[in-house]
Amino acid sequence: MDKILVLDFGGQYNQLIARRVRENHIYAEIRAYNRITVDEIRNQDYKGIIFTGGPNSVYDDDSPHFDPAVLELDIPVLGICYGCQLIAYMKNGTVSSAENSSEYGKTLLYSRENPLFYNVPSESICWMSHNDYVSKIPEGFSIIAETDKCPCAAMADTKQMLYAVQFHPEVTHTEFGRQILKNFVVDICDCSQDWKMESFIEETVRKYRMELAGKRVLLALSGGVDSSVAAVLLNKAIGRDLVCVFVDHGLLRKNEGDLVETTFKGKFGLNLIRINAQERFLTKLSGVRDPETKRKIIGKEFIHVFEEEARKLGKIDILAQGTIYPDVVESGKGESAVIKSHHNVGGLPEKMSFKQIVEPLQDLFKDEVREVGKKLGIPDELVNRQPFPGPGLGIRIIGEVTEERLALLKEADAIFREEVKQAGLETVANQYFAVLTDLRTVGVMGDARTYGYTVALRSVTTDDFMTAEWTRLPYDLLETVSSRIINEVRGISRIVYDITSKPPGTVEWE
Repeated sequence: MDKILVLDFGGQYNQLIARRVRENHIYAEIRAYNRITVDEIRNQDYKGIIFTGGPNSVYDDDSPHFDPAVLELDIPVLGICYGCQLIAYMKNGTVSSAENSSEYGKTLLYSRENPLFYNVPSESICWMSHNDYVSKIPEGFSIIAETDKCPCAAMADTKQMLYAVQFHPEVTHTEFGRQILKNFVVDICDCSQDWKMESFIEETVRKYRMELAGKRVLLALSGGVDSSVAAVLLNKAIGRDLVCVFVDHGLLRKNEGDLVETTFKGKFGLNLIRINAQERFLTKLSGVRDPETKRKIIGKEFIHVFEEEARKLGKIDILAQGTIYPDVVESGKGESAVIKSHHNVGGLPEKMSFKQIVEPLQDLFKDEVREVGKKLGIPDELVNRQPFPGPGLGIRIIGEVTEERLALLKEADAIFREEVKQAGLETVANQYFAVLTDLRTVGVMGDARTYGYTVALRSVTTDDFMTAEWTRLPYDLLETVSSRIINEVRGISRIVYDITSKPPGTVEWE
């Protein structure tokens, strides 16, 4: 099996690069720049190497560097953003501060004929995000693309099979990014396209069957896509040694707790224990307004509940979680900068009784998790369910979480989801939900003054959740949703629609 090495220098999109490679049915392996040597790379028989982006300036002494000998291995190399600048630096080119010529966002790219740009128009849109640029290319290289502000948007030494792009081909905003990466891994690296998702399932089951043999594992099953797939995958590996615990913190969507219990106990016959803990969580959240504090409280309380249940069940040293890669990246695990903490990652207390954390999906994106679920035989109604954060509605209520405010949001959210489904737009909008803000506004109902909460509707369209566009829902649909919520949910007097894409925003409000 041919494989590509993604050498991670701390960029936010490192795993997205690997995912784009895997879309071409080629296995991609991510290694931190400081956890692999040139000799190890040489012995691993990689067909190509991709340097990721990163937040540093390559000319700073404390920035991540690598042994220049990696460029002499006769293995094709592609540098992206910081990786582009690093190749220039390693080859004695010059990298300078962009000062007034830095670029962020969609940018018009002018490319020239080169194997890297095969089947890419000479003018296309790329996604830039840089403060530095290659001001002098190394000897043997030629410029193969530019923008109005960046004289070296891409460079190549085709003789040594070294390529570098200042922009990000891995994000969806770069029009022909997938083609560029395909050109590199398929044509330039000459990889065989024989890696399939079945391979991931087989390798993961084999790994945990050996690693967890004879050990009991406690899984946090929420009923969402991630934990559901993790449960079925681990069940396939260790069977009855997997104990699934469903903590109903009361912050789920309307009627969701009952649905989770019925589905997994009835349809899959999993060893499921349901714990009704709404009052416990609401007590802990009383008076708390800060979103990060809410996340930490909910995350810690989850673990406390698990530990209590583990003690009742006997000795269980291993906790399984449905963490996927966007959770890991946005929580700053590894080299990446922290955007926000996630329940499965940042909510873990420092002192816990579990000796090991198992996260079988931590290298996958949402759409890949869904594909695994389908391969495992999980019904579409579960595999295609809406993504839902670990802290639940606790982070979709801006400000304090109370029983009254929770009830308002559950009803508003249910109406919004019902109308989107009725309009047949579930596959157009990849994630959609309501947010209860802490803003109250004046309204008029029945000739009387009202003073209720403002609800924000949020819907995004994406294929990886690392980037997302706000969904252009029909005005008639939004009008129907607004009318129903205001008329059916007493205490809400105004509806707004969020038209922020990711980036610069995140999918969730908190």
